[in-house]
Amino acid sequence: MNLRKAVFFCALICGLFFSRSLTAQVSDSSQAILHDLQSFRQMGSVLYVAAHPDDENNELIAYLARGRDYRTAYMSLTRGDGGQNVLGPDFGEKLGVARTQELLAARRVDGGRQYFSRAVDFGFSKDYRETLGFWDKQGVLSDIVRVIRTFRPDVMITRFSTIPGGTHGHHTASAILALEAFKLAGDPKAFPEQLGELTPWQPTRILWNGSSFESGKNGTNAITINAGGKDPVTGESFSEIAARSRSMHKTQGLGGFRGRNGDGPRTERFQLLAGSPVTNDILDGIDPTWSRVSGGTPIRAQSDQIIAQFNPQSPSASVPALLELRSVLSALPVNDPVVAEKRAQLDHIIQSCLGLEFTTSFSPSEVVPGEKINVSHSAIIHSSVPVRWVAVRYPGIKGEARKGVELHANQSASLTSTETLPAGTPLTEPYWLRNEGTVGMSRVDDPSLIGRPENPSAFPIEQVFEVGGQTITVPDDSARLDVIPPVWLHFVSDIALLTPGTSRSVAVEITASRAGAKGDLRLDAPTDWKISPSKQSFHLAKVGEHAQFEFTITAPSHAATAKIIASAEVGGVRYQNQHEVVSYPHFPRQLLQPLASTKALSVDLATRGHTVGYLPGAGDSLAENLQQMGYSVTLLDDNLTPEKLRGLDAIVIGVRAYNVRTNIASELPALFAYAENGGTVIAQYNRPTGLLTSKLAPYELHLSGERVTDETAAVTFLAPEHPVLNTPNKITDADFSGWIQERGIYFPDRWDDHFIPILACHDSGESPLKGSLLVAQYGKGYFVYTGLVFFRELPAGVPGAYRLFANLISLGK
Repeated sequence: MNLRKAVFFCALICGLFFSRSLTAQVSDSSQAILHDLQSFRQMGSVLYVAAHPDDENNELIAYLARGRDYRTAYMSLTRGDGGQNVLGPDFGEKLGVARTQELLAARRVDGGRQYFSRAVDFGFSKDYRETLGFWDKQGVLSDIVRVIRTFRPDVMITRFSTIPGGTHGHHTASAILALEAFKLAGDPKAFPEQLGELTPWQPTRILWNGSSFESGKNGTNAITINAGGKDPVTGESFSEIAARSRSMHKTQGLGGFRGRNGDGPRTERFQLLAGSPVTNDILDGIDPTWSRVSGGTPIRAQSDQIIAQFNPQSPSASVPALLELRSVLSALPVNDPVVAEKRAQLDHIIQSCLGLEFTTSFSPSEVVPGEKINVSHSAIIHSSVPVRWVAVRYPGIKGEARKGVELHANQSASLTSTETLPAGTPLTEPYWLRNEGTVGMSRVDDPSLIGRPENPSAFPIEQVFEVGGQTITVPDDSARLDVIPPVWLHFVSDIALLTPGTSRSVAVEITASRAGAKGDLRLDAPTDWKISPSKQSFHLAKVGEHAQFEFTITAPSHAATAKIIASAEVGGVRYQNQHEVVSYPHFPRQLLQPLASTKALSVDLATRGHTVGYLPGAGDSLAENLQQMGYSVTLLDDNLTPEKLRGLDAIVIGVRAYNVRTNIASELPALFAYAENGGTVIAQYNRPTGLLTSKLAPYELHLSGERVTDETAAVTFLAPEHPVLNTPNKITDADFSGWIQERGIYFPDRWDDHFIPILACHDSGESPLKGSLLVAQYGKGYFVYTGLVFFRELPAGVPGAYRLFANLISLGK
């Protein structure tokens, strides 16, 4: 193993433990130390596998991690990229980043740790075979095997059954793949490219954690356990902890989740899928103690003695015994990753008993590769045990800052250093988004990152101390360093609409992150698209200064789509990065620096009308998309009146407005009156549950959970002569090519005869659904309800979606 891999592997092991200790969300109080000691004493481990954020059984994870002190992890195959967001307009990759952080926040509550595969949540799937058609089955299987070999669980648990029916295709696929990975992880012939860095590992069994109504689905070989009780540290019941954990899934509307109260008995059901038989407990026949490790029996005995003699009023009194235990532990084999993890855990316990704290800060905290960083460290101890602060190490640059100072109780010591960030350091960007993947899979070029919830530190730090004649090295992740380019680029619009053979200008904004940034800016496009000028020079004197540059793009004479990329050359290095932030109150700010690009469409698009009103819902980008179509957009809010709506050619209601706008019931009468007097109202999809109004339209309309998940599903024109399919754009089958993720969701299943169903489509093996697009003439105008996912298709630049939406706005004109 080369030095880079060795450093990374060590950081990974330490990071896994520290994510466990920090995620327990307890301070270094005596109770918390005792809890960590009890956890150190246990060697049992469980890996829970499902498909999405929020699929996990939070109560079981809390019980296993905080009640039985097992190493407990949740592997979500996807990051929830394909879902909806009740908090804001972040969808797709940005939503996946948010839900990654929500899962980490959940683990900070329930005490587990978190893994992922490279699978992408591409939206609802009705069949596991469809799911595996989008996911690279071997790739996801490899990822699960990698996590098994990394985490080395005794028992695996699936949330869903391997037998299809009645659930999301991703769910069933997660169980099928977990079972197959269970059978392969111990085979050295399976995924041999992982070996060397990892070693084969065979869990003892894999179980399905089924619900009571599903208990007979996989046979009768079931067991139950009582997973009730209280956490010994906080005194909370596992159900209360689980409710707090689950409430972290706020983008999914679970912010107010409460769960059930009480610490009484709670039954969890399991059925054996493969492996060693089970009769009483999920760890039947498995030794969860140190006796399972060669030479580990003394550690078990010493741990028991330290716990028995632990003095809550004087945790530092345990340090001599802990150091003696550490000497015994250091004699065990170094090639066992779980033992290596336990070494890091024991060092953290010693640190806690000493009352040893340290912090680091960077100046600046955002650094361009090749720049110098001022690094400030401080350390303090809250006990009288002699401790020497030896050094601070920087493994990424093989550097070290030496201190060599004795720490004294409650007296802070400091150390400063100036280092250089290597020129080749990657810019901050979630590792699974650094390269363009496929619809179903992220592309990750460094296999050692696969499985991790987030990036390793851009500038790793280790604090080195001596205590009792022993050297303790502890990772320091108390500060965050973001690696940035000297300039950021941003297209003013994500979409550029042109008719074939025409030209239009596009604007690119460039912002300086460093004073004096200068160079040239250019756009790159396919050869049949013309860009003028070829490049433009810029010079930004101050940090934060920005300038806007116009380029003219000319479309080819035929219908086409193109990705146009902006790039700036500064100091001989070319940068192509935007600056985006995913920020919500319940997790740390996330910096994204994706490729600066816009999608250009050469499409025959005709429009009628000039001004469109937009009533926001839960968040989408339709207002900007309407502007790209040439419309002037007026944002609407509460207290709608005829005066506010006068002069509008159409009104578009944002997605899930009926679910999130608290005044929607009082707003709708004005919208209905607007339609009755000759206007056009277009209502986009809403969830059938959680509606804040019982009257959805001027005529009877009932929503359902019906959807068409196949974005390539054939579309039948039920009313081929209707204006919505003919004016001003003639809609054909070609307009339904290139759609992403799905056709539509939450279609109405019952409606008044005034509504005319325009389209029919269906998933394979199902009956046609006719509720995707309903148009009703109401008075002099029109009311439209559509479950077609325009909120996905328009930002994605799907030409036919623009043509059809233009026809909806043009009704009656």
